[in-house]
Amino acid sequence: MSAILLVPTAAACGSGGDDAPKNVSAKTAALGTITPGVIKVAVQPYAPYTSVQGGKIVGLDGDILNYAAKKLGLTVEPQVTDFAGMLAGVQSRRADITIGGVAWTAERQKQGLFTDPPYYSPPAMAVRSGKTYKTVDDLKGLDLGTVEGYVWVKSIQSVPGATLHAYPDANGVFDDLGAGRADVGFLDPLIIIAAQKERPELKIKTEYLTPPTAAQVKAKPAYAYFQPYQTGFYLPKKATALEKAVSAQIDAMYANGEMAKLVTKYGGDPEQFLKPSADVATARRGVDRPQDWTPPSVEAQ
Repeated sequence: MSAILLVPTAAACGSGGDDAPKNVSAKTAALGTITPGVIKVAVQPYAPYTSVQGGKIVGLDGDILNYAAKKLGLTVEPQVTDFAGMLAGVQSRRADITIGGVAWTAERQKQGLFTDPPYYSPPAMAVRSGKTYKTVDDLKGLDLGTVEGYVWVKSIQSVPGATLHAYPDANGVFDDLGAGRADVGFLDPLIIIAAQKERPELKIKTEYLTPPTAAQVKAKPAYAYFQPYQTGFYLPKKATALEKAVSAQIDAMYANGEMAKLVTKYGGDPEQFLKPSADVATARRGVDRPQDWTPPSVEAQ
C-alpha cells in the first residue's frame, strides 16, 4: 500500500540461525530462507488482514501464508513492525517475506520480489453515513484521509481541491471520519468492513469507488491507485526459489477453492477479491512476469 521504499528500522530484526527446526528436509532447506525451515514474516497489526496472537499470524493474509508454509514444510515466525518497517525488513533481508495488503507497484518490485496476487483489492472508501461518493469527480474539494505511505496518498494529492489527511494508522482515519474532520477514508476494504461492526458509534459505511477511466488515468497517472490493485507477498530480491514456491501455493489455492473460502471467512466477496481487472496482467508482463503470464482468477476454474 505504501510508496515508501526503504526506511531504516530496527523493529523488523529477526533472530539467528539457532532457531532452525530439527530434521528440515532438503527440499525445504532449498527454499533459501534466512533460517532453514523457518520463514520470518514481517507484519504490522492490521486486522483482519494480519495480526499476531499467541505468537501466530492470523487474518486473511496470515491464513493464506500459514496454509502455504505448511505445504512447504516451513515454520512461520512473525516479526511485528510498521508498514515502512515491513518493506525495509524485506529489502535488507532481515525478513524472508512481508504480507498484509501490500500493493504491487513497478517501483517497489525493483527492490524486491512479488508473488502472484493472493487477492485483488477493490477501491474501497469509508464514508460517513448519509453521504454518497461514487466517482473521482465526487471527491473534488473534500477532506480525504488515508495512512501515511499508502498508495492512495499520491492519488488524493491529485484530486483537484482535495485536502490530504495522512495518519500513522487506520484508527486515525476512522477517528477523524467519526468526528467530521474527514469526509472519506481510503483503506483496504476488510478494514472498513470490520470497523463498521466494531465501532458502530462512528456511523460509517463502506462504498466502492467507480474506477477512473483510462483517459482520466492518462491525464493524472496517480489516479491508477483509485483502481483495484493487485496485492502480493513481498520478498527479498534474491529469494527466487521461495517466491516461486509460495506463488505456486497461491495459484493452487485459487484452484482448490481455499482462497475463496478464506476471503469469505473475513467478510470479503470472492467476486470482488479474486477476479483480476484487465490491467493486472499487462502491468506485470515484461516487468516481473513473462509476456504470457496469466494472473490467477476464480474465473479460470
